[in-house]
Amino acid sequence: MAQGGAAARGAAKVQDQGWAWMVLVAAVVLQGLTLGFPSCIGVFFTDLQHEFQATNSETSWFPSIMVAVLHAGGPLCSILVKRFGCRFAVMVGGLLSSVGMVSSSFCKSLSQLYLTAGLITGLGSCFSFQAGVTALGYYFVRWRTLANALASTGVSIGLTLWPLLSQYLLDEMGWRNTFLIFGGILLNCCVCGAVMRPVKSALGSLLQFPSPGEESGRRAEEAQLSNGESSPHLKLQEQTRKITCFQALQKYLAFDIFCQNKGYQIYTIGVTWMMMGFVLPHVYLVPYAIQNGVEERRAALLISIIGFINIFIRPLTGLLSGQTIFTGRRIYLYSLAVLLCGLSNFICVISAEFSMLIFYCVILSIAMSGIGALTFQVLMDVVEMDRFSSALGLFTILESITLLIGPPLTGEKSTELCSIQRESNYLF
Repeated sequence: MAQGGAAARGAAKVQDQGWAWMVLVAAVVLQGLTLGFPSCIGVFFTDLQHEFQATNSETSWFPSIMVAVLHAGGPLCSILVKRFGCRFAVMVGGLLSSVGMVSSSFCKSLSQLYLTAGLITGLGSCFSFQAGVTALGYYFVRWRTLANALASTGVSIGLTLWPLLSQYLLDEMGWRNTFLIFGGILLNCCVCGAVMRPVKSALGSLLQFPSPGEESGRRAEEAQLSNGESSPHLKLQEQTRKITCFQALQKYLAFDIFCQNKGYQIYTIGVTWMMMGFVLPHVYLVPYAIQNGVEERRAALLISIIGFINIFIRPLTGLLSGQTIFTGRRIYLYSLAVLLCGLSNFICVISAEFSMLIFYCVILSIAMSGIGALTFQVLMDVVEMDRFSSALGLFTILESITLLIGPPLTGEKSTELCSIQRESNYLF
């Protein structure tokens, strides 16, 4: 009891103060390196098409797989976090992300690119991102809303810098050398993971060795089975295995929460449907602008404009949603942001001129800021923090389904991006 009280006091000392703010800085960098990274793939879209002689639909599977795995790896990340802690999961993710991008620089076909940059880098980004979000939730209690909003500015910084860096490196070195450099940059996720030391000491359970009586009973049962006799405990063992599997699904995928918590159920389904169109601008906006006569460098600047505005709007959204008046009502702010995100696409449909596309990016970035700052905060409001890691796992794996099929679904009709995205978000 005394040890438990001391551990609780030690955990309280680091929350909302001191080292917690260093963890917040690490979370900002992590989100820029992981969630912000897929935003630059559109810059390479045309070059990859020419390199592999592929169609729009075939090329779009590459970013789709990366983003889908980034979200679908949630259950695996939950297992890593529960087994080894957030620090280990973040560092393993950084290593995988780096290996994936370095390997992708040697790819000779799109299918190899799907495996390396798509699957491996996406899985690594998932581990680093989701473990970082979980660690942030443990380090902040009172200032959790503000911390999540500030951490999400890392995505905005990534959205701003990744496309500009990508376009520069692509012009100077080509996409293969650029991917090789990206592998080195993503290794910084390991540095961020090293900062996220455990909040409280984990009291490991003692290994339970079988007693002599149990051991002799097991040997007798094995002798019965070797003689062709049926064990009286065989059926019981099978039932125990089934119960264990069901408990593991509950623990890591939060199916029990999904069935019992209506708020979590509705929120998860709604966000899953919204993601069908939410990711499309990051994949198709740059090639859409180029097809309509916008210069390549100016087209890449469009994504950076979205990220730059996000840097300032996301913290303001966090401060606003953290006010007492919005306690328990953040879901309404989130819904308003989603509605604005859907309606903003009417602007893009009106004209494809660069000035109109800039105006579109400004409105879209404001809506995306609200969505990015509140998505995980609303989830933390809906479920208890001790089940957040499991709830996040199921939440993200369901998201990944629509994230995977969204860009390829547009396929050859990439010029109709805005009308397609508008429809799916409006129905939501």
